Amino acid sequence: RVVTTDGEYLGKTVIIATGASPRPLGLEGEQALIGRGVHYCAHCDGRFYKDKTVIVVGGGNSAAADALHLSRIAKKVILIHRRDTLRATKLYHEPLMKLPNIEFKWNSAVVELPGENRLSGVKIKNLISGEEELLDAAALFVSIGRTPSTALVQGQLELENGYIVADESARTSIPGVFAVGDVRTKALRQIITACADGALAATSAHGYLKTVKS
Repeated sequence: RVVTTDGEYLGKTVIIATGASPRPLGLEGEQALIGRGVHYCAHCDGRFYKDKTVIVVGGGNSAAADALHLSRIAKKVILIHRRDTLRATKLYHEPLMKLPNIEFKWNSAVVELPGENRLSGVKIKNLISGEEELLDAAALFVSIGRTPSTALVQGQLELENGYIVADESARTSIPGVFAVGDVRTKALRQIITACADGALAATSAHGYLKTVKS
């Protein structure tokens, strides 16, 4: 196999671990506020906002799971979604609706992130009425999906929704090429599962090397 980066590297096997990046809202000032009230991982940073009001933006499984997780930490969780119902699987709907400290803002989108050195609130706009509202919150957790870093394998490996298709042993559609971590298809993307992928890929690569000639 030949991998081209700042040069060409030869290897009998390749393990791809390029990860995935959280999808930003694309608002002015968003990048400057990362870690200062704007976050992309509720499980990583939620603990910093114990007994405070936080906002989750998104409507899929990730956003629903983040809201549930934060409801056990924060005083109040405001969930903002562009539609009038969640896209998340029905499994999440009833638990979320029953929680007294979760508030929903339907048909709404975040349009502004006030604050210079730290997030001071979140301005949202109702997509039906056009009415804008400034919400007081200590943090915003963006959960609108992730973008896998797979540009280098486009047209070479089998992909599914942009992610590299890999089995439980990290094997991809090309023998001798393995994928681990957030870049591959999987049910759960966390550090602990990425570490497990690495161990599986190393073992699989070792087994593959035994089957090929020197």
